[in-house]
Amino acid sequence: MATNLQLPPPCGGRVDVLIIAGEHSGDEHGARMVRELRAKQPGLTVAALGGPELAAAGAQLLHDLTASSVVGFVEVLKNYPAFRRLFDETLRWIAEHQPRAVCFIDYPGFNLRLATALRERGLSVKGGGKIKTLYYISPQIWAWKAKRRFTMARDLDALAVIFPFEVACYADTSLPVEFVGHPFVAPDYVSPVRYDPAGPVLLLPGSRQQAVARIFPVLLGGFRAFGGRDAVVLYPSEEIHGVLRAANPPANVKLVSTGAPVAASAVLTSSGTMSMHCALAGIPGAIAYRTNPLTYLLARWWVKIEYIGIANLLLKEPMYPEFIQGAATPAVLAAELQTCLGDPARRTRTAGQAARLRVLLSQAAGGTAADWLARHV
Repeated sequence: MATNLQLPPPCGGRVDVLIIAGEHSGDEHGARMVRELRAKQPGLTVAALGGPELAAAGAQLLHDLTASSVVGFVEVLKNYPAFRRLFDETLRWIAEHQPRAVCFIDYPGFNLRLATALRERGLSVKGGGKIKTLYYISPQIWAWKAKRRFTMARDLDALAVIFPFEVACYADTSLPVEFVGHPFVAPDYVSPVRYDPAGPVLLLPGSRQQAVARIFPVLLGGFRAFGGRDAVVLYPSEEIHGVLRAANPPANVKLVSTGAPVAASAVLTSSGTMSMHCALAGIPGAIAYRTNPLTYLLARWWVKIEYIGIANLLLKEPMYPEFIQGAATPAVLAAELQTCLGDPARRTRTAGQAARLRVLLSQAAGGTAADWLARHV
C-alpha cells in the first residue's frame, strides 16, 4: 500500500452505495450482487474498495483491497501501519462524499471497526447520521468472538447471511438478519470447477499471498508423493502466480488463471472459498492447512469448532478430511489422493454429500443478496 494513499472522488460527484470487500471471495460475491442490483436499478452509482471483479461489474474501484489481503494474527500485525492509513483514508472519504449506504462484505477485522467508527463520528444511522450500514456475509461468530454479535447489532442496520444456521446466531440481538441463500447455488452461477473422473488433480492453496506461500509446498509435496496424473493449480491474481512459480512446481503441474471451469478428479485444498466450490461440485478430496505457528497456537485457544472446512461444518461430518499444521504430510495427502481416485465408495459418498449441501444452501425465501440490498438502499 502506498504511504500517501488518497482515494479518488466518486465519478459524477455522488455515490449511492460504497462496497468494501477485502478478499477475492468477497470481491466475487460483491460483483455478482452489483450486477444484479444495477440491472434492476440502472441509475444506481456504486463505488468500491474491492478488486477487479467489482470493477468489471460496474463499480468505481477506489482501491484494490484484495491485492493486500492477509490472514492471521501475526500477519495482520506486520501490516498494521498500512491498514491504519487505509482505514483513516476510507473514513475521511465516507465523511466527505456521504454515500447513502455502506455495504460491508465479510472482512470483519477492517469492516466492523469501520462500522464502529462511522457510528462514533455520527455519520451512520446508528450514530444519528444518514448513512446506512449494511453487512453481507457474516463473520464466523459461530467459530470465535461470538460476542461480536452485540457490537454488530449496535453498529449495523441490517445483515444478510449465506448459511441458514447463522440467523439463529443473532436471535438474542436486535439486528435484523436475513438468510439470502449461498451465491454458489444460484441458478445462473457458473462454478470454476467441475467433476471429471478422468481429469487432473486440483491443487488449491488459497488466494492470500502469505497463506499460499505456506500451503502450496504442502499440497505439492502430497501430489509428488502420490506420483500419478497431472495437476492443475488455479490462481486468482498475478501476485499469487508469482508465489506459485517460486515453489518451482514440476512440469506436470500446470498453473491456470481462474476463468473457464476446470475439470478435476480429486482435490487437495486449503479451507477457503474454493473448498466449497469443490464440495458442491462433488469432487472428492482433502483439506490441508498451515499457518504461522503463533497464529495456530492462538487459534487453538480461541476457535471452538469441530472442523475448519465449511462443507464439513454444514454437513456435521468430514466430507473432506482435514490435516492441519504438522498433520499435513506428503504421505497422508498422497494416501488421500489414492483413496479419492481408487475407491468407488468414496466418490459415491462425496456425490451424495454434495447433493445435501445444495439443498441446505438453497432454501432462501426472501430473495437474493441484491434484493436484500435494494430494499435497504
